[in-house]
Amino acid sequence: MRKIKFTILGIALITALFVACSDEFLEVAPQASLDEGTLGNQQGVEATLISAYSMLDGWNDDWGTFGIPWGGAGSNWVWGSVPSDEAYKGSEAGDQLEIQQVELFQWAPGNPYFNIKFQALYEGIARSNATIKLMKKSENITDQERIEAEARFLRGHYHFDAWKIWKNVPYYTEADEDFRKPNTENIIPNIIADFEYAINNLPETQSAVGRATKGAAQAYLGKTLLYTGDYGKAKEQFDDVVNSGRYALLPCFHDVFREVNENGSEMLFSIQASVNDGTSEGQNGNFADRLRYPNGGGTFSCCGFHQPSQNLVNSHKVDANGLPFITTYNNADVVASDPVDPRLDWTVGRDDVPFLVYGNHSPAWIRARAFAGPYSAKKFIHEPGQNAASSWSNQQLSTINTPIIRYADVLLMLAECEVEVGSLERARELVNMVRARAAGCAQGPDGGATDIDDPGITWATYRVGTYDTPWSDKDAARNAVRFERKLELALEGHRFFDLRRWGIAKDYINNEYLAVEETKRTYLQSSGGFEDRHWLYPLPSVQIELSKVNGTPQLKQNPGY
Repeated sequence: MRKIKFTILGIALITALFVACSDEFLEVAPQASLDEGTLGNQQGVEATLISAYSMLDGWNDDWGTFGIPWGGAGSNWVWGSVPSDEAYKGSEAGDQLEIQQVELFQWAPGNPYFNIKFQALYEGIARSNATIKLMKKSENITDQERIEAEARFLRGHYHFDAWKIWKNVPYYTEADEDFRKPNTENIIPNIIADFEYAINNLPETQSAVGRATKGAAQAYLGKTLLYTGDYGKAKEQFDDVVNSGRYALLPCFHDVFREVNENGSEMLFSIQASVNDGTSEGQNGNFADRLRYPNGGGTFSCCGFHQPSQNLVNSHKVDANGLPFITTYNNADVVASDPVDPRLDWTVGRDDVPFLVYGNHSPAWIRARAFAGPYSAKKFIHEPGQNAASSWSNQQLSTINTPIIRYADVLLMLAECEVEVGSLERARELVNMVRARAAGCAQGPDGGATDIDDPGITWATYRVGTYDTPWSDKDAARNAVRFERKLELALEGHRFFDLRRWGIAKDYINNEYLAVEETKRTYLQSSGGFEDRHWLYPLPSVQIELSKVNGTPQLKQNPGY
């Protein structure tokens, strides 16, 4: 095969030599392309590995090669949250139309955001492969199994994300030279092999935070198997994670999203973030997620995207026993007298409710209330002093990490496996662990956490109960587990992918979500709804064009586009 320039991925062997410790273990603005002669040593190999980690946030440069970063965000807020029932695009009509097209199921291969995501993921794959290739060509490299295991873990992650979005994508190894590969083979066996290698060669703990571990690889293999419907084998991996004793739920739900706890017992793998660390414009912060802050309120000045839906807010209503109304929650909108799950006010900014330490959420914080409703995303808002120094809206860039897999997610994935192939009682026990933690704290009047029955709470009645009666059958158990995922993991980029893999997306989105939500957000009436082609996103047209060999594209477009 003819060796060609990797135009699709824009690979450039990295940059300055990075520092692999703590929050410095992140993205460094490229200084120059370095050849293998310069990098062919221990420090250089470790540097290329760090560069592979640095693509986790989906942000590669200073508005250059990839352009606007929002579509590339490692959080997947554009692809996994906005087209689901939990969030709107937000902001105002006409702003970031590319995201609005995703929300309205007006998907077209020419939407540049598809290409931004494709480039970000395959840049990460290229850097992972570059690490392995460079290591094997270099002499006197120590700890080779661990280095390759980290690189293969990352390669597995990037490929899995691409598979989750498009399914029909090419898989690349360090041996590939012609990158115009067809996308006709199932890449899941390759992804599984990467995670299995990582499990066998990664340590259980790492001295540098943010690096992949054996537990993270086990959880990710379990997730991959879960997505393919192999519940039995997925359960084995999740059981190993739980039985290791290395992970635990933090006492308070809000603790998970505070900087002081971000690499604690609940986090298996996350996108590391850092601010005011010497990089220009806060590029090691949550750069591709920076639109998701309130549009006003003194502290925040922009931009009001990713607004929680009324459906998500209504999902937090509970009965007298503190249990959710799984089938009837959306019959009426929440009112002040309704008891609610306290996770609501850690996840969603609501008027006249304290917004952490920034005062009460106010109507003035919403960019276009009539368009996208009255709510703001709250889960990943940083505390004072944790934002970056930058020339544009520095309140949007923070040191809050973005979770990729956290322990509550593992428990609920294990519960899902137990429902399908194991014990309904064990599934109930796992869900109750998550719910019991939810009862551990609530948004308090002084901005911090407090007991859910604190008399100073005047804006809501918080209540959380556990499932104390055995579930009657698989359907009841399945519905409870799925609903718990909606509550616990809200706005974390999972929901749309969950609905698709469960096979319920078309019926649920069209007949239960949009049918009701379009009466509240009238712009949703222009949605074409979920059609058969929406089980997969379209491959970016520019990538199909770049894949041509003798005029014939090697990449085949997904059905319906």
